Amino acid sequence: MIPDDDPTRSLTVADPDDPATTYISLVGNTYGMLITGEQTNGAYCLIDMRVPDGGGPPPHRHDFEEMFTILEGEIEFTFRGEKHVVRASSTINIPANAPHNFRNTSGAPAHMLCMCTPAGQDEYFARIGDVVAGKDAPPPQLSPDELAERRRRGAELASTYRSEFL
Repeated sequence: MIPDDDPTRSLTVADPDDPATTYISLVGNTYGMLITGEQTNGAYCLIDMRVPDGGGPPPHRHDFEEMFTILEGEIEFTFRGEKHVVRASSTINIPANAPHNFRNTSGAPAHMLCMCTPAGQDEYFARIGDVVAGKDAPPPQLSPDELAERRRRGAELASTYRSEFL
């Protein structure tokens, strides 16, 4: 049976231009928290990802599904050691537990949406990144000590958010 409607939950409209959208700078990328796990009772989160040329995370894996839709540009995904170039208007799904990473090797900025199910990645990014003024804001200029602190915090919290760096 389908449960009754929960009137305590409200409609969410994700607008990347809404001033209330939180943008986080992380590893040179800018991530907008469009729909958070808090808004979906932990079912999923939706993250707006702006990835400059050369940007992307190191190889990792996690125990949740991750789906990317490329909106502009192209991204090179490495999945279980095999490279795949994914271009605008395509979607790629990374199964839970599979080793992967992505890198923008195109020579131009790329823009994509990332949905993680269940949610949690949104919280992880918020805890290890730096809040910036908006989607076009430059990343903060971090000292070597500050960069080391971000890496340490990312590694320390990875297991809490069901992730592992490879």
